[in-house]
Amino acid sequence: MGDVAQRPSGYNGQGLSLRGEKGRYVLPTAFRKTVAEASDDRILCVAKHDRWPCLTGFGRSRTDTFDDQLNREEEAALRLGREFDRDLRESQLNNFIEIPFDASGRFIMPDYFAGLAGIDEAIYFQGAGKLITMWNPERLYEMGEGWESAQAICRALVAESEAKRK
Repeated sequence: MGDVAQRPSGYNGQGLSLRGEKGRYVLPTAFRKTVAEASDDRILCVAKHDRWPCLTGFGRSRTDTFDDQLNREEEAALRLGREFDRDLRESQLNNFIEIPFDASGRFIMPDYFAGLAGIDEAIYFQGAGKLITMWNPERLYEMGEGWESAQAICRALVAESEAKRK
C-alpha cells in the first residue's frame, strides 16, 4: 500500500502530436514522467472513453482503482434504482491496450484503436485528472457547451503546428 501513496496524483496540461514518420505520435512532455511513474515503465495504457468520442490514456497503476470505481458505480446505480451489470462494466474498464513509448515519448497507435476515436493525422492530449483524453481535433471541436477552453487550446496548438510545418 506504500507504493500507492507514492504514485502520481493526476494528469494535467495539454499537448498536440502530429503523426510523424513511421506513423508515430509523441506523448507530450507534460505527461511522459507521470505515465512512466504510474506504469513503473514507459507504458501508456489506452482505452476508448465510455461516453465521449475519444481515447483515454493512463498509467498501469490506475487499474488498482478499478474495484473502488466499480463499487461506487454499483452503489450509485442501486441508489437510483438502475440496473448495473458489474461484469460488463469491469470488462469495459479492463479493455485497454498497453503501448510502449521511448524516452522521447514516441509511440505507435494501432490503426484499429485509433479508428475508435477517428484519430488520423493528429492527437490532441488533454489532462483530465485520473486520465488523459486523446482526441481527433475535429471531434473535439464538435463537442458542445463546456468544451470551449479545450477547443481553444487545441485550435491554438493546431495553428502553431501548421505554422511550424510551413
